[in-house]
Amino acid sequence: MLELENQLLKLNEFKNILKEMGASLDIPNLIKKSKELEFIMQEKDFWEDVNRAQRITQESKVLKDKIVRYDSLVNRVDDIEVLSELIDEDDKDTANEIIDEIKKLEGDIETLRIEIMLSGEYDRNDALLTLHTGVGGTDANDWTEMLLRMYTRWCEKKGYKLDTIDYLAGDEAGVKSVTLRVKGEFAYGYLKTEKGIHRLVRISPFNANGKRQTSFASVEVLPELTKDQDIDINPVDLRIDTYRSGGAGGQHVNKTESAVRITHIPTGIVVQCQNERSQHSNKEIAMNMLKSKLIELKERAHKEKIEDLTGELKDMGWGSQIRSYVFHPYSMVKDHRTGAETSNVNGVMDGDIDMFITSVLRGESKNSD
Repeated sequence: MLELENQLLKLNEFKNILKEMGASLDIPNLIKKSKELEFIMQEKDFWEDVNRAQRITQESKVLKDKIVRYDSLVNRVDDIEVLSELIDEDDKDTANEIIDEIKKLEGDIETLRIEIMLSGEYDRNDALLTLHTGVGGTDANDWTEMLLRMYTRWCEKKGYKLDTIDYLAGDEAGVKSVTLRVKGEFAYGYLKTEKGIHRLVRISPFNANGKRQTSFASVEVLPELTKDQDIDINPVDLRIDTYRSGGAGGQHVNKTESAVRITHIPTGIVVQCQNERSQHSNKEIAMNMLKSKLIELKERAHKEKIEDLTGELKDMGWGSQIRSYVFHPYSMVKDHRTGAETSNVNGVMDGDIDMFITSVLRGESKNSD
C-alpha cells in the first residue's frame, strides 16, 4: 500500500493547483457570463443574424465546457479522498483503482491547465502547418520528411485530423515542402510553439564516407480562420495563377490546371494549393492560407490594418533555431528557448513532443503575467 500512500500525497498538490486554476478562470464570472449568453440565446430574433448567433453559441459552449470540466476535477479529488478513507488495508483491487484514478486525474488537470494558457484569439482554431527544407541538400529533404512523420504521429495521438494541402517531393529523397491542415480544438494553440528552425545532427545515410551532417528545416504554423474571423482583401492586390499539379493526386489532377498559386502583391507573399482536383477548391484553400498569413504578419508587425502591410515586412525572420535534434555523437533533443531536453530521441521522433510544447506555453504564460 506504499504506492497508494505516495499517490494520495498528490491530492493536496492537486487542490492547490485547482485553487489557482479556479482563480485564473474566475469561475463565478464564467457562470455569470454563461447565464447572460443563455438569456440572449432565448431571444426570438436570435438566429436572424446567423454569424452573430454562431459566435455566441460557440462562446457559450466554451464557457460551459470550462465550468463543467473544472467542477468535475474538483469533485474527482473529493471522491478520491472519501474513498481512500473508507478503504480496508487488504483491499488491493480498490487501492489499484484509486492509484489509476489519481494518475488519470493528474493528466486531466495538466491538460486543463495548459488549455487555460491557450487564451489567444486564434488558439482554439485549426492550424496550417508548413515544413520547408533548409540548408543540407538531400539530408535536409530527408530531415523535413522525418519532421513530417513526427508531427503526423503527434496529431494521431491528439486525435487531430490531417489534410495535405500542398506537397513537393525532394529530388532524390524526402520532402522539399509540405503544407498540412490540422483539424482539432486548440490545434493552433499547441502547434504555434513549433514555429522556427529545427536542426538535425547525425551521421548522413547519404554520405558514403559516413560523415556527420547538420541539416535544417523550418516550421511555419498559421491559424485557419473561422467565418467570424474572416478578413477582406482587395482583389486588385492579388495575382492568381493556375498550373498543372506536379504532386500526388492521380491522372486527372496532372492533366488539368487545377493547382492555384496566389500572390499578394503589396507584401509579395505567395501561397499555393494543388491537392484538390477542383481549381475552385484549390483557390478557396489558397485564399484561406493567404488570409491566415496576412493576419499573422499583421500581428507580428503590430499593424492596425491589412492594408498597412508592405513588402518590407514579408521576410520578418525566423530567428535562430528553436530546437536541436542530435543523433550522433550522443542522443539528445534540446529546446533552446526553455532548456527542456530529453535523451529519448526515438520517442520524440515518434511524436512525443508535448514536453517541449508545454514548456514553451508555461514560459509564455509567465511572461504575460
